[in-house]
Amino acid sequence: MALGALVFAVAFFAGALAFARSQYWDDVALAPQQPVPFSHKHHISDDGIDCRYCHSTVETSANAGFPTTHVCMTCHSQLWTEAALLAPVRQSLAENRPIDWHRVARVPDYVYFRHDIHIAKGVACVECHGRIDKMPLTYRAKAFEMKFCLECHRDPAPHLRPREAVYDFDWKPPADHAALGRRLMAEYRIRSPAELTSCGTCHR
Repeated sequence: MALGALVFAVAFFAGALAFARSQYWDDVALAPQQPVPFSHKHHISDDGIDCRYCHSTVETSANAGFPTTHVCMTCHSQLWTEAALLAPVRQSLAENRPIDWHRVARVPDYVYFRHDIHIAKGVACVECHGRIDKMPLTYRAKAFEMKFCLECHRDPAPHLRPREAVYDFDWKPPADHAALGRRLMAEYRIRSPAELTSCGTCHR
């Protein structure tokens, strides 16, 4: 009886741990269904559109921002004007109503996060969003858990690049990336790991 209870308890906790580390818990690699099957791969890699064209507030705000329908129609009033899959975009414009995109990347409400700070400090899009330029459908590339953020905050240098390379998905770090990272930490006035890992930095 006692042995059975012990086996059950171990199996229960092992199952709970496996679930907590699975994609069903953190949504990693799962692409939510969207009103329009938007392809970052097509727009970034094939057409060469810069992230900032659609995410216009990424350098000036906490949020990167979603493109308005008018931004989409800058091109699609000329291209693929009758495509069935773009019908929700045309309807959004006609009704003056934003498209209801489903968030892919989200941190909990109790986490203080700003895109503009990270961009200014040389943290590239790929660090958090993965190779979004290769995603036909957008999915969460990284688990936005506390340990993920702390990994970078404890040792920022390997995750930094020159500001002009932040949006360059094909950027290759130099052989001595650690030295570059240390120089950029000083140049961008990045706080010490002790300050970056202080509770008050991310929880306010």
